[in-house]
Amino acid sequence: MEKMIKNALKLAKADYAEVRVHEGVSTGVTYVGKELEGIGEKSSFGGCVRALVNGGWGFVAFNDIEHLPKYIEMACEQAKFVGKNKSQLSPIPILNDHTKTTVVNDPAEISLKEKQSLCDKYNTIILSSKQIQTSNVRYLDSRGTVFFSNTEGSFIAQETIFCGISLLAMARDGMNVQQAYHSVGDLRGYNNVLNMEQECEKVAKRAVDQLSAKPVNGGKYTVIIDPKLCGVFVHEAFGHLSEADFVYENAQLREIMVLGKRFGSDALSIVDDGTLVGEAGYNKYDSEGTPTQKTYLIKNGILTNRLHSRETAAKMNEKPTGNARAISYGNEPIVRMTNTFMEPRNDTFEKMLSEVDDGIYAIGALGGQTNMEMFTFSAEEAYMIRNGQLKEKVRDVVLTGNVFETLMNIDAIGNDLEIYGGMGGCGKGGQSPLRVSDGGPHVRIRNVVIGGR
Repeated sequence: MEKMIKNALKLAKADYAEVRVHEGVSTGVTYVGKELEGIGEKSSFGGCVRALVNGGWGFVAFNDIEHLPKYIEMACEQAKFVGKNKSQLSPIPILNDHTKTTVVNDPAEISLKEKQSLCDKYNTIILSSKQIQTSNVRYLDSRGTVFFSNTEGSFIAQETIFCGISLLAMARDGMNVQQAYHSVGDLRGYNNVLNMEQECEKVAKRAVDQLSAKPVNGGKYTVIIDPKLCGVFVHEAFGHLSEADFVYENAQLREIMVLGKRFGSDALSIVDDGTLVGEAGYNKYDSEGTPTQKTYLIKNGILTNRLHSRETAAKMNEKPTGNARAISYGNEPIVRMTNTFMEPRNDTFEKMLSEVDDGIYAIGALGGQTNMEMFTFSAEEAYMIRNGQLKEKVRDVVLTGNVFETLMNIDAIGNDLEIYGGMGGCGKGGQSPLRVSDGGPHVRIRNVVIGGR
């Protein structure tokens, strides 16, 4: 493989060219309600060529590597048609490396029947509650190797083993329909999905309990968010604004995201770290062969960095961060997050809670959307806080606001960092779901707008 790709790249008539080849196999099991909706194994093989000529990119995807010289020629010709400026790529080391993944319990050694039986057991537990109308249990594992080589002389092979499962319960009482969800997924192996019987019971109970929860009264509240919701907020509301391709192409955002500008108190630090072995967003190298790293986006309240590909780093006169990622061989690398989280500090959840007279404790996230600096997130479940204590459960809790104002309104950061992977992944530029992780500790925020009655 290495000799074939390197020899073919010698034919590239371009300022720069690279080849990625993906090969892998995956297993999936899906239950919807009582029915086994899908089960099977599939393998995949394909690759792509990306060529840069006078600042313009050409891209060709393929499934038959024996015609690689032809595809390199096609990509170079495409690039010549669109190239009109000087090619700019930030320099990176020339590397020769083969990374292998080892896990304690390899999903490849578990039979498809055993995986199906596990999903059936979890599904049966969820459906055992009388008020659960339907369920969804989805299992996925995948093993793959990505081979990367470029005209600068690098050749990298990276193996990845992913395993995860998602559990969903939907409860109904007349027209009142509520749901609860739990998902795990990372690079630690099959043990990740075992012994989840209690989680199945909790998912079903949360969905049923939501039926009796009263809709929250809308208004401004002091809100404590749990580590999972903190991670979603950090990723969706702030992380995407730190992706340099988005910043470079948006004049309004460039005026806002000025390095050195204060975005929060000294206690606030937000990190993207692709080097966290075992987490869903881990890679030793990104899709351009750049080593991943720990990047402080905000450090001690100050905007310090953004996430880069080689091209955005060169155009913005900054350093590459190892964040150019492609979801498959059929896609070009774009700037993406890896494992993104808020760093913990010293406050305990109990202390944060005790200092709130009238507020809301928001747990998890069912979904949300962002538009530039504005965000809207729906909490999976929530409780009212009265005189420093958790009280009645409430539902339909929707957090809305401006991310920069919200960061400045954080007045307590917990000591209980948690990082979550899962089956969902990240979507951007038509590439979804990309495996990522996000997280943080418990965080207290003042003056949060809560939608409701």
